[in-house]
Amino acid sequence: MDELRVKYDDRDAIKLISAYLAEHLNFDSVILCIGTDKCIGDSLGPIVGDMLSKMVNGINVYGTLKNPIHAINLEENIAYIKRKHPYSNIIAVDACLGDKDNIGKISIKKSPIYPGKGVGKVLPAVGDISIIGVIDAFDIIPIHNTRLGFVFEMAEVIAMSIHRAFYLKASIINNSDMSQS
Repeated sequence: MDELRVKYDDRDAIKLISAYLAEHLNFDSVILCIGTDKCIGDSLGPIVGDMLSKMVNGINVYGTLKNPIHAINLEENIAYIKRKHPYSNIIAVDACLGDKDNIGKISIKKSPIYPGKGVGKVLPAVGDISIIGVIDAFDIIPIHNTRLGFVFEMAEVIAMSIHRAFYLKASIINNSDMSQS
């Protein structure tokens, strides 16, 4: 399956997302959380990064509320990550605008994110896997109608899913090792 779409408040959202991600991440994967806390609608990535940094030790997380990765510093951060983690796959997390019917959906794809595309910015594509949360509709620019509570809940689902995916990956490897003994 190349893409998974699930509503953030679906009862099985974390289970579905983490199962998909466990197939595609490695223990050296980089989680790149894109956005800024200067705009609630664009804060999904940094909130996810902040949550993951506090949940799990030993994973490579870039982009938090304290050290956001956004349009101004994205290119230099991508270059740094590629130098520091040359063989790691990148899982990019970002908010996006979509159709009104898709607000609240989380989309995970085996393809890069195109940050800023929804608001007309031209930035480099990034990521081997993309996790995109639809936080508002295309027709609402600037995105000042988005509630922080909604973005926070979606961020929790994404962060818990990534956390659980690493746990599942470890379980798969441990079970594989046991069956080979």
